[in-house]
Amino acid sequence: MVSEKDVLVAAAVFVVALVSQSEGIVGGSEAAPHSRPYMASIQAPEGDAMKHECGGFVVADQWVMTAVHCLPDGPNGRRVVLGVHSLSEPEDTKQTFDILELHNHPGFSASNYDNDIALIKLDRPFNESEAVKAVDFLRTSGTNPDTNAEVDTAGWGSLDNLGSRPDKLKEVVMEVVSPARCRRSDYFGKKFTTNMICAHKVCPEPCPLPDKKQDTCDGDSGGPLLFNGTAVGITSNGGKKCGQIKKPGIYTIISHYTEWIDSIMGLQPAPTSANSS
Repeated sequence: MVSEKDVLVAAAVFVVALVSQSEGIVGGSEAAPHSRPYMASIQAPEGDAMKHECGGFVVADQWVMTAVHCLPDGPNGRRVVLGVHSLSEPEDTKQTFDILELHNHPGFSASNYDNDIALIKLDRPFNESEAVKAVDFLRTSGTNPDTNAEVDTAGWGSLDNLGSRPDKLKEVVMEVVSPARCRRSDYFGKKFTTNMICAHKVCPEPCPLPDKKQDTCDGDSGGPLLFNGTAVGITSNGGKKCGQIKKPGIYTIISHYTEWIDSIMGLQPAPTSANSS
């Protein structure tokens, strides 16, 4: 006869097995600690503590790129933390900053998230280390990834539609979905503009994975979409539910905003030979 204790132990093992298989953004896995030193956690006040709200990524000495919809009404006490792997554990690598300036793109549309790009100027330059470094971003003359190209991203966003959040940075590899498909009425229709890339990865049937679709989710917004190690997009928006087949994640195309970025950051355009990825 099976005792109540045995039943409880078996149930606990079953739950642990489920949790261990569902690592990731949606269908991703934990990143190696500090293997993405450009990642930023934008955190908002919650009582006496700070809570991760959105992602971002370091693009220059004192600058972090993110999405407008992460901070639509200004900083409001938010801080930017660099050098993070675990949100909760003390890490010597962490550097915390106040937001000195916030520049939301003036063409941002709340109705469809067009022009969803923002720049944060930190209150001071960061100290570069193995855990904190800038990432290159694609400029006007660079080449964006084509349909079916492999891209990747990372974040501390929800693991599922229930809103459960990871403590440690997750990463995922996806594929670019054709713009024509994302413009279809059963995908995003007119919401999808020429300033957007959409991407996900669907596991073909029979799929051995617990998450049949790999995607970004709530809390990943503002993070980078990378192609061959260069940031080409900003995690922007998708469906109301993460992991839906016809609602891939939407990413703002960074190379469409070179002139605006340079005007805010005071940069001079890089030589043509350095612009392509």
